[in-house]
Amino acid sequence: MTLTKDEMKKVEAYLQQLFWNPELNIRAGIGQDAPAEAYIGKEFIGVIYKNDDDGEISYDWTMSILSEDVEKF
Repeated sequence: MTLTKDEMKKVEAYLQQLFWNPELNIRAGIGQDAPAEAYIGKEFIGVIYKNDDDGEISYDWTMSILSEDVEKF
C-alpha cells in the first residue's frame, strides 16, 4: 500500500522527533505502488511500507547498510 501525503508528513514528523534530526524527510516513491523513501538531506537511507492488517495500520522501515560504508569506521 502507498502512503498518502498526510501519512508521509506524520511519519516524517515522528521520525524527526525520534532521531532528533529535522533533516530527515520522507518522499513519495516513484511508481504507483512504490514505497515511500526516507532521506537525510540528499542521502537515501531507506524505504517505508504501509501495511493494513485487518484495519490495523503499521509502517515498516527497511534500511540496508552496505559493507563498504561500515568499513569506514
